[in-house]
Amino acid sequence: MTKKLHIVSFNVPDPPNYGGIIDVYYKIRSLAQANIDIILHCFQYGRDTSSELEKLCQQVHYYPRKKGLLYLLSTSPYIVNTRRSKQLLENLQQEIVPILFEGLHTCYYLNHPLLGAFKKIVRTHNVEHDYYHHLALSEQNLFHKYYYKQEALKLRCFEKRLKRASTILSISPDDTRYFKTHYQMGDFIPAFHPFDKVETRKGLGEYILFHGNLSVNENQQAVRYLLDRIFTEITLPVMIAGKNPPEWLIQKAAEIPHVTLISNPYMEVMNHLIQHAQINLIPTFQSTGLKLKLLASLFLGRHCITNSPMVSNTGLSHLCYLADNIADMIQLIQQKFEEEITTEEINQRKEVLENQFSNEKNAQKIYALI
Repeated sequence: MTKKLHIVSFNVPDPPNYGGIIDVYYKIRSLAQANIDIILHCFQYGRDTSSELEKLCQQVHYYPRKKGLLYLLSTSPYIVNTRRSKQLLENLQQEIVPILFEGLHTCYYLNHPLLGAFKKIVRTHNVEHDYYHHLALSEQNLFHKYYYKQEALKLRCFEKRLKRASTILSISPDDTRYFKTHYQMGDFIPAFHPFDKVETRKGLGEYILFHGNLSVNENQQAVRYLLDRIFTEITLPVMIAGKNPPEWLIQKAAEIPHVTLISNPYMEVMNHLIQHAQINLIPTFQSTGLKLKLLASLFLGRHCITNSPMVSNTGLSHLCYLADNIADMIQLIQQKFEEEITTEEINQRKEVLENQFSNEKNAQKIYALI
């Protein structure tokens, strides 16, 4: 039986090349394969329209995201206030079918009286006020720190609108517990992703890899830690790969002879780098949501070394090697650089990832909710 669904996305989810937008794109693809006709609504900034999305969806609508300091003065969070459109509200009313709001960012109209007859599902990508609080803690720029603090306060207040949602689809077990505690609802639907099966290779890889969006403060904090405290203490080959590295990172990486920086690799190149690394080294200092680079490392890579915040309440800690201090991390790197991943470890990944993190199975869970 064919079902219909509105999806409101915080950005154009094609190409799927960063964080939450990867979850949105592969969710759309999986829901379309599950026999759901999708009416997609995208807030557009910095991205073109997409012929690929128009193949996957019955309709695609684009709305410009608003900009300007004026929107900072509102009591609504900036990430929400800049994603409102009267045209969106009108288009949603054309067909009374369930609405999936992607992220708290898109929930400006969640409690609008004209949408009272709709089933409203919210996909949460983080506990957003907690995420912005951690951004403020790690930010050095005073203006940005103030913005993140204010946004965290506004998001904490705005989040109460989730009481008007029909269902919350949370991205991690920890987030699920939070939303169930505060709003008495929350279904754990892991992140959708590009991987159909575990493709970890046997044999030894050639280097240590850190990968992620290098324009994001969270990843900059992690890579700065690695460059300052870890990579200066080893002589093994290291690669750092990701989007839009800042100038300080380019300069700092160039100062360490055994470190190579790869800027803005295509997805195919990034997957190749992950798959051919001996170690995917991906610590984080912000335990919010589920990091898609963790899934990529486990689906494609060999040994995955990280720290406790990366795997906190993900159910994936037993598939990784954990190091929460410099000495342990260096020891693990030196040990695992010489060891092949075992068949038993690969089979353990398959059992967990190809079931709990199956796009097809998780699309069917959403199908049953609409």
